[in-house]
Amino acid sequence: MEPMRVDHVSYAAEHDGVHATAERIGKLLGIKPVDGGVHPRFGTRNVILPMEHNLYVEVVECLDHPASDKAPFGQAVKARSETGGGWLGWVIRVDDIKEIEQRLGRPAVDGNRTRPDGVELRWKQIGVKGLQSDPQVPYFVQWETKDSHPGIGGENSGVTIETLQIAGDPERVHEWLGLPATETSTIIGFNFVAPRGTPGLLAVTFGTPEGTVTI
Repeated sequence: MEPMRVDHVSYAAEHDGVHATAERIGKLLGIKPVDGGVHPRFGTRNVILPMEHNLYVEVVECLDHPASDKAPFGQAVKARSETGGGWLGWVIRVDDIKEIEQRLGRPAVDGNRTRPDGVELRWKQIGVKGLQSDPQVPYFVQWETKDSHPGIGGENSGVTIETLQIAGDPERVHEWLGLPATETSTIIGFNFVAPRGTPGLLAVTFGTPEGTVTI
């Protein structure tokens, strides 16, 4: 099994859009949001909150674009935003996505976005359909532009992710990943609670210079 580690967490924009939502979260954490650009294949766009250890929060919204109705990621973002926004899910970074493709029996899809400074980021992702049907499980990314990872720039923020609270079953997540969730990070804790309704990522606790913040 290739190494797996938590890459980022995704938050679907609230009613007033991606920038206002990212500003609110940024103020809570003491991080200045960074405009991420548009995902043309998915009909979405994001704003990044970079943190220590190359971790980051992605705040994402749908565009009025046909791709957002066709691409599973666009569908997932739209559905979450239409219920008021909030945590969409957590994302695992892998070095070689081929093994995940073989396990899930389908190919990964290409993703790309161009930042406002002109730098293009490229990656492959798989597992969003799993997230749609069972939101407690993460999806997977393999970065193809490693020198421009979205978490770069957060090294001196003093902010990191401490705990993911997930409504769900650790055994189900273990089955999906092929290893326990606790083995996907040396610094992040996992708190599984019994779902009261839909399973999924309930809350994220961050360590900041001002103390812990749970969103």
